[in-house]
Amino acid sequence: QVQLVESGGGLVQAGSSLRLSCAASGLSFSMYAMGWFRQAPGKEHEFVATISLRGGTTDYANSVKGRFTISRDNAHNTVYLVMNSLKPEDTAIYYCAATRGTTTRVKSLYDYWGQGTQVTVSS
Repeated sequence: QVQLVESGGGLVQAGSSLRLSCAASGLSFSMYAMGWFRQAPGKEHEFVATISLRGGTTDYANSVKGRFTISRDNAHNTVYLVMNSLKPEDTAIYYCAATRGTTTRVKSLYDYWGQGTQVTVSS
């Protein structure tokens, strides 16, 4: 059974940093591109970042580019999202997801999803 478990969320002040982790099990992790999405209250899921199988290719939403960094550790089946200079508009539940294909911003192309971790940024 595939499991993606996010951790590292919390309540922080604007300008702070957080590092989210997503531990994967039950799948050949190195064969999946990984992504982070977020959902704010009353809004649709929003693409945040994605990373290729070996980490050589990354892609970011314009809203987080230059502030967030996605990375992965295939030896430990984990993907990370380092979030710097956090803003109140970054407040959302953050989800990691796995896709058997290449990096993509398209939510429907992801095969597996975690349960999410809450990030709240106060002003």
